[in-house]
Amino acid sequence: MVRTLAKTMGKIPRGFTRFYVLHLLKEKPMRGNEIIEKADKQSEGAWRPSPGLIYPLLGRLVRGGLIEEAEDGRFVITPKGEAALQHYTVIQEQLEKQFRVVRRLGLSMLTAGKFLAEEGLDRITAVTSKVHEMMAKSSKDLQKRFYARYRAFLESELKRLEKEQLGEPDEEPE
Repeated sequence: MVRTLAKTMGKIPRGFTRFYVLHLLKEKPMRGNEIIEKADKQSEGAWRPSPGLIYPLLGRLVRGGLIEEAEDGRFVITPKGEAALQHYTVIQEQLEKQFRVVRRLGLSMLTAGKFLAEEGLDRITAVTSKVHEMMAKSSKDLQKRFYARYRAFLESELKRLEKEQLGEPDEEPE
């Protein structure tokens, strides 16, 4: 069966693979090729992650301390990885609860998804604005300190040049 890029595009949300790999490794240690095969089998051929996706991801998870490579080449989830997986699970459960309530109110899946997506975007926008505000404030403080040091440097250079022009010797450093 030939799988095309178009077949997998849009079926798996961005960031899902990280969650999925941690979930699989919590069940049992696996090699990269086993993860690929498991995804293909579980999705009944609808999603077969490429080695170009899985192996770099495994490297990032190792560097992040979420997994480690055992001597046999299998990857094992670490306590830090289990904590991250638990965090993802809590978020997923919250979203599922919200989705169920909205569905019970008689709204379509599309409408419910739209509301949940908008709420998520609102949260992201609020966090982004706060970070931008903090960076702008920090940036202004840095600019003020830079200008103060630069001004002091320029004034000292001006004094040095004036002394040099008048023929006065430079002061000896202490």
